[in-house]
Amino acid sequence: MLKYHTFNHRAPIHLEDGEFLPELELGYTTYGELNEEKSNVVWVCHAFTGNANPSDWWAGLIGENRLFNPQEHFVICVNVPGSHYGSSNPLSVNPETGEPYFFSFPMLTIRDVIQCFELLREDLGIEKINTLMGGSLGGQQAIEWAVSNPDLFENVILFSTNAIHSPWGIAFNESQRMAIASDPTWQEPHENAGKEGMKVARSIALLSYRNYETYNRTQSRDEGQINFFRASTYQSYQGEKIKKRFNAYSYWVLSRMFDSHDVSRGRGTIADALSLVTAKTLVIGISSDMLFPISEQERLGDLIPNATFAKIDSTYGHDGFLIEFEEMTNVIKTWQS
Repeated sequence: MLKYHTFNHRAPIHLEDGEFLPELELGYTTYGELNEEKSNVVWVCHAFTGNANPSDWWAGLIGENRLFNPQEHFVICVNVPGSHYGSSNPLSVNPETGEPYFFSFPMLTIRDVIQCFELLREDLGIEKINTLMGGSLGGQQAIEWAVSNPDLFENVILFSTNAIHSPWGIAFNESQRMAIASDPTWQEPHENAGKEGMKVARSIALLSYRNYETYNRTQSRDEGQINFFRASTYQSYQGEKIKKRFNAYSYWVLSRMFDSHDVSRGRGTIADALSLVTAKTLVIGISSDMLFPISEQERLGDLIPNATFAKIDSTYGHDGFLIEFEEMTNVIKTWQS
């Protein structure tokens, strides 16, 4: 049975850019039971606007009768700090002021996230993680953790991610933040500030998550059509969805977290940093990914010791790592055997 938990750390968290969080709250889920040897831990890191329930957005990989099932594995997933699905975020109350953080919420880097994960891991008494896995932003977290604490992991599975966030990816994120900032309500310290701008931001993001061929296939236009296009209504629909379930402050914070990712910072070259990984590693890339091009996963496969690279041919672009469950399951099974 999936269980929801809250971890509280009532002391300051000193952050990479010199700021601090007065205290930390992490919402997380566990699925399955920890065995006596504590050897069956599968730690899952979620993507950008995901949540701490991987059986929701990775249902094809995690859950009853799936590759990572709760009868065999103890699956942990933590809502990344900065996101409002249970962890400290800009809408949380700052204990020093008694008011929500809003614009005063500090910048969080990928390394800050790993510092928070380590606090929870130590509190749970977990000294070894059988498998660490994540895609996109979650994959960046997994890489950073595997580099900073290599002896902790036996296996690492990385999906559609990279060693350093590219100028291309940063440009997409900045365009999304510009959309949010153009919303007149963004200047207001209110939980609904910037939501219309966030709708536009999500529309921009979708163009990077899919690609030309995906839209041709899934949002095709009818012969002779001059208005009311599927592609137009799809963009609007997805904007409304994110408006209902997310907030612009968290969207802003997490997009900056993306941009911060660089495993080589303070560690020499990227090759130097990735050489620290000791876990058996599988790197999976999607052939049509335009946001995290497959060359970035090939680079990870080349530079991480004992790594295997696998390409999945898919027309779904970056979102393929959330869709191509059958192919990903087959690749992982082959790698495990």
